[in-house]
Amino acid sequence: MSVFASLVEHLADLLQPLFGASAAAAAIVLFTAFVRLLVHPLSRAAARGQKARTELQPRIAELRSKHAKNPEKLQRAVLELHAEEKVSPLSGCLPSLCQIPAFFLLYHLFSSSTIGGEANGLLSHRLLSAPLGGRWADAFGDGGPLGGAGLVYVALFAVVAAVATFSYRLTRRTMADRPVLPAGDGQAVPGAGAITRVMPFMSFFTLVTVAVVPLAAALYVITSTTWSAVERAVLYR
Repeated sequence: MSVFASLVEHLADLLQPLFGASAAAAAIVLFTAFVRLLVHPLSRAAARGQKARTELQPRIAELRSKHAKNPEKLQRAVLELHAEEKVSPLSGCLPSLCQIPAFFLLYHLFSSSTIGGEANGLLSHRLLSAPLGGRWADAFGDGGPLGGAGLVYVALFAVVAAVATFSYRLTRRTMADRPVLPAGDGQAVPGAGAITRVMPFMSFFTLVTVAVVPLAAALYVITSTTWSAVERAVLYR
Protein backbone atom coordinates (compact mmCIF):
# COMPACT_ATOMS: atom_id res chain seq x y z
CA MET A 1 0.00 0.00 0.00
CA SER A 2 2.72 2.47 0.96
CA VAL A 3 4.68 1.70 -2.23
CA PHE A 4 1.61 2.27 -4.40
CA ALA A 5 0.73 5.44 -2.47
CA SER A 6 4.23 6.77 -3.10
CA LEU A 7 3.89 5.91 -6.81
CA VAL A 8 0.61 7.86 -7.06
CA GLU A 9 2.15 10.82 -5.23
CA HIS A 10 5.17 10.93 -7.54
CA LEU A 11 3.00 10.60 -10.64
CA ALA A 12 0.78 13.41 -9.33
CA ASP A 13 3.86 15.59 -8.81
CA LEU A 14 4.85 15.02 -12.45
CA LEU A 15 1.36 15.95 -13.67
CA GLN A 16 0.93 18.91 -11.33
CA PRO A 17 2.15 21.54 -13.85
CA LEU A 18 -0.58 20.40 -16.26
CA PHE A 19 -3.48 19.62 -13.94
CA GLY A 20 -2.78 21.64 -10.81
CA ALA A 21 -4.77 20.54 -7.75
CA SER A 22 -6.39 17.74 -9.78
CA ALA A 23 -3.05 16.11 -10.60
CA ALA A 24 -3.72 13.06 -8.40
CA ALA A 25 -7.03 12.49 -10.21
CA ALA A 26 -5.19 12.68 -13.52
CA ALA A 27 -2.63 10.21 -12.15
CA ILE A 28 -5.42 7.73 -11.37
CA VAL A 29 -6.82 8.06 -14.90
CA LEU A 30 -3.33 7.53 -16.34
CA PHE A 31 -2.79 4.52 -14.04
CA THR A 32 -6.10 3.04 -15.21
CA ALA A 33 -5.15 3.52 -18.85
CA PHE A 34 -1.84 1.76 -18.16
CA VAL A 35 -3.65 -1.19 -16.54
CA ARG A 36 -6.05 -1.44 -19.48
CA LEU A 37 -3.14 -1.29 -21.91
CA LEU A 38 -1.54 -4.24 -20.14
CA VAL A 39 -4.84 -6.16 -20.23
CA HIS A 40 -5.53 -5.32 -23.88
CA PRO A 41 -3.93 -8.54 -25.27
CA LEU A 42 -6.38 -10.52 -23.11
CA SER A 43 -9.25 -8.42 -24.45
CA ARG A 44 -8.19 -9.16 -28.01
CA ALA A 45 -8.02 -12.86 -27.14
CA ALA A 46 -11.48 -12.65 -25.55
CA ALA A 47 -12.88 -11.07 -28.72
CA ARG A 48 -11.38 -13.83 -30.85
CA GLY A 49 -12.77 -16.41 -28.42
CA GLN A 50 -16.24 -14.86 -28.59
CA LYS A 51 -16.25 -15.02 -32.37
CA ALA A 52 -15.01 -18.61 -32.26
CA ARG A 53 -17.71 -19.61 -29.74
CA THR A 54 -20.35 -18.03 -31.97
CA GLU A 55 -19.13 -20.12 -34.92
CA LEU A 56 -19.39 -23.26 -32.73
CA GLN A 57 -23.04 -22.62 -31.81
CA PRO A 58 -24.52 -24.79 -34.61
CA ARG A 59 -22.32 -27.73 -33.61
CA ILE A 60 -23.19 -27.28 -29.94
CA ALA A 61 -26.88 -27.24 -30.89
CA GLU A 62 -26.36 -30.60 -32.61
CA LEU A 63 -24.71 -31.97 -29.47
CA ARG A 64 -27.65 -30.77 -27.36
CA SER A 65 -30.01 -32.63 -29.65
CA LYS A 66 -27.86 -35.76 -29.65
CA HIS A 67 -27.34 -35.88 -25.87
CA ALA A 68 -30.59 -34.25 -24.74
CA LYS A 69 -31.26 -37.03 -22.22
CA ASN A 70 -27.71 -37.27 -20.89
CA PRO A 71 -26.51 -33.90 -19.45
CA GLU A 72 -23.18 -35.30 -18.25
CA LYS A 73 -22.34 -36.67 -21.68
CA LEU A 74 -23.41 -33.37 -23.24
CA GLN A 75 -21.11 -31.44 -20.94
CA ARG A 76 -18.16 -33.70 -21.79
CA ALA A 77 -18.89 -33.41 -25.50
CA VAL A 78 -19.05 -29.61 -25.35
CA LEU A 79 -15.78 -29.43 -23.40
CA GLU A 80 -14.13 -31.77 -25.91
CA LEU A 81 -15.37 -29.58 -28.76
CA HIS A 82 -13.91 -26.47 -27.14
CA ALA A 83 -10.61 -28.27 -26.56
CA GLU A 84 -10.55 -29.56 -30.14
CA GLU A 85 -11.11 -26.06 -31.53
CA LYS A 86 -8.80 -24.50 -28.90
CA VAL A 87 -11.54 -22.22 -27.60
CA SER A 88 -11.65 -21.37 -23.89
CA PRO A 89 -15.13 -20.73 -22.43
CA LEU A 90 -13.48 -18.56 -19.74
CA SER A 91 -11.43 -16.29 -21.99
CA GLY A 92 -14.05 -13.54 -21.87
CA CYS A 93 -13.76 -13.30 -18.08
CA LEU A 94 -10.00 -12.81 -17.90
CA PRO A 95 -9.83 -9.06 -18.73
CA SER A 96 -12.31 -8.23 -15.95
CA LEU A 97 -10.70 -10.57 -13.42
CA CYS A 98 -7.24 -9.08 -14.01
CA GLN A 99 -8.53 -5.60 -13.16
CA ILE A 100 -10.09 -6.50 -9.80
CA PRO A 101 -6.80 -6.21 -7.82
CA ALA A 102 -6.13 -2.71 -9.22
CA PHE A 103 -9.65 -1.54 -8.36
CA PHE A 104 -9.50 -2.83 -4.77
CA LEU A 105 -6.02 -1.40 -4.33
CA LEU A 106 -7.33 2.07 -5.16
CA TYR A 107 -10.44 1.48 -3.07
CA HIS A 108 -8.46 0.62 0.06
CA LEU A 109 -5.84 3.27 -0.61
CA PHE A 110 -8.44 6.04 -0.58
CA SER A 111 -10.51 4.50 2.21
CA SER A 112 -7.66 4.27 4.75
CA SER A 113 -6.88 7.18 7.05
CA THR A 114 -3.33 5.91 7.61
CA ILE A 115 -0.76 4.13 5.44
CA GLY A 116 2.29 2.50 6.96
CA GLY A 117 1.49 4.07 10.32
CA GLU A 118 1.39 7.60 8.91
CA ALA A 119 -1.48 9.87 7.88
CA ASN A 120 -2.72 9.18 4.37
CA GLY A 121 -1.69 12.29 2.47
CA LEU A 122 -3.57 11.17 -0.64
CA LEU A 123 -6.86 12.00 1.07
CA SER A 124 -6.03 15.69 0.75
CA HIS A 125 -6.08 15.49 -3.05
CA ARG A 126 -9.16 16.56 -4.98
CA LEU A 127 -10.82 16.50 -8.35
CA LEU A 128 -11.75 20.17 -8.58
CA SER A 129 -13.88 20.62 -5.40
CA ALA A 130 -14.46 16.93 -4.64
CA PRO A 131 -12.01 15.01 -2.38
CA LEU A 132 -10.70 11.81 -3.90
CA GLY A 133 -11.41 9.94 -0.68
CA GLY A 134 -15.01 11.16 -0.50
CA ARG A 135 -18.20 9.57 -1.74
CA TRP A 136 -21.31 10.93 -3.43
CA ALA A 137 -23.17 10.96 -0.11
CA ASP A 138 -20.48 13.23 1.35
CA ALA A 139 -21.28 15.85 -1.29
CA PHE A 140 -24.70 16.41 0.30
CA GLY A 141 -22.99 17.75 3.40
CA ASP A 142 -20.51 19.82 1.40
CA GLY A 143 -22.66 22.40 -0.33
CA GLY A 144 -25.49 20.05 -1.29
CA PRO A 145 -25.98 18.09 -4.52
CA LEU A 146 -25.43 21.23 -6.60
CA GLY A 147 -22.47 22.51 -4.60
CA GLY A 148 -18.88 22.30 -5.81
CA ALA A 149 -18.41 18.60 -5.01
CA GLY A 150 -21.96 17.80 -6.04
CA LEU A 151 -21.46 19.27 -9.50
CA VAL A 152 -18.36 17.11 -9.97
CA TYR A 153 -20.51 14.05 -9.38
CA VAL A 154 -23.24 15.38 -11.68
CA ALA A 155 -20.63 15.64 -14.45
CA LEU A 156 -19.30 12.13 -13.70
CA PHE A 157 -22.79 10.64 -13.68
CA ALA A 158 -23.44 12.30 -17.06
CA VAL A 159 -20.27 10.70 -18.46
CA VAL A 160 -21.24 7.29 -17.03
CA ALA A 161 -24.78 7.58 -18.44
CA ALA A 162 -23.42 8.46 -21.89
CA VAL A 163 -20.95 5.55 -21.86
CA ALA A 164 -23.62 3.17 -20.51
CA THR A 165 -26.03 4.19 -23.27
CA PHE A 166 -23.33 3.62 -25.88
CA SER A 167 -22.54 0.21 -24.34
CA TYR A 168 -26.25 -0.65 -24.21
CA ARG A 169 -26.67 0.00 -27.92
CA LEU A 170 -23.44 -1.83 -28.72
CA THR A 171 -24.51 -4.88 -26.70
CA ARG A 172 -27.94 -4.93 -28.33
CA ARG A 173 -26.33 -4.78 -31.76
CA THR A 174 -23.77 -7.48 -30.91
CA MET A 175 -26.42 -9.82 -29.52
CA ALA A 176 -28.57 -9.26 -32.59
CA ASP A 177 -25.62 -10.13 -34.86
CA ARG A 178 -24.65 -13.15 -32.74
CA PRO A 179 -27.87 -14.55 -31.25
CA VAL A 180 -27.92 -17.60 -28.98
CA LEU A 181 -29.10 -20.39 -31.25
CA PRO A 182 -31.84 -22.78 -30.15
CA ALA A 183 -31.05 -26.30 -29.15
CA GLY A 184 -31.16 -28.96 -31.79
CA ASP A 185 -34.80 -29.82 -31.04
CA GLY A 186 -35.83 -26.24 -31.87
CA GLN A 187 -36.38 -25.28 -28.24
CA ALA A 188 -34.73 -22.16 -26.84
CA VAL A 189 -31.74 -22.62 -24.57
CA PRO A 190 -32.99 -22.38 -20.95
CA GLY A 191 -32.40 -18.90 -19.55
CA ALA A 192 -31.31 -17.45 -22.88
CA GLY A 193 -34.31 -15.14 -23.06
CA ALA A 194 -33.65 -13.65 -19.63
CA ILE A 195 -29.97 -13.16 -20.42
CA THR A 196 -30.83 -11.45 -23.71
CA ARG A 197 -33.17 -9.03 -21.93
CA VAL A 198 -30.91 -8.23 -18.97
CA MET A 199 -27.44 -8.17 -20.54
CA PRO A 200 -27.75 -4.81 -22.36
CA PHE A 201 -28.67 -3.07 -19.09
CA MET A 202 -25.60 -4.32 -17.19
CA SER A 203 -23.60 -1.25 -18.20
CA PHE A 204 -25.96 1.01 -16.21
CA PHE A 205 -24.95 -0.70 -12.94
CA THR A 206 -21.76 1.37 -13.16
CA LEU A 207 -23.86 4.31 -11.91
CA VAL A 208 -24.41 2.49 -8.62
CA THR A 209 -20.70 1.69 -8.26
CA VAL A 210 -19.68 5.30 -8.86
CA ALA A 211 -22.17 6.48 -6.24
CA VAL A 212 -20.96 4.26 -3.39
CA VAL A 213 -17.15 3.97 -3.74
CA PRO A 214 -14.49 6.62 -3.01
CA LEU A 215 -14.10 9.11 -5.84
CA ALA A 216 -10.62 7.77 -6.70
CA ALA A 217 -12.06 4.26 -7.22
CA ALA A 218 -14.96 5.80 -9.16
CA LEU A 219 -12.48 7.44 -11.53
CA TYR A 220 -10.91 4.03 -12.11
CA VAL A 221 -14.32 2.52 -12.89
CA ILE A 222 -15.32 5.35 -15.23
CA THR A 223 -12.03 5.32 -17.12
CA SER A 224 -12.02 1.53 -17.40
CA THR A 225 -15.66 1.41 -18.50
CA THR A 226 -15.05 4.05 -21.16
CA TRP A 227 -12.00 2.17 -22.39
CA SER A 228 -14.03 -1.07 -22.52
CA ALA A 229 -16.79 0.56 -24.57
CA VAL A 230 -14.35 1.89 -27.15
CA GLU A 231 -12.39 -1.36 -27.16
CA ARG A 232 -15.51 -3.46 -27.74
CA ALA A 233 -16.66 -1.17 -30.55
CA VAL A 234 -13.32 -1.75 -32.30
CA LEU A 235 -12.78 -5.44 -31.54
CA TYR A 236 -16.35 -6.65 -32.14
CA ARG A 237 -17.09 -4.58 -35.24
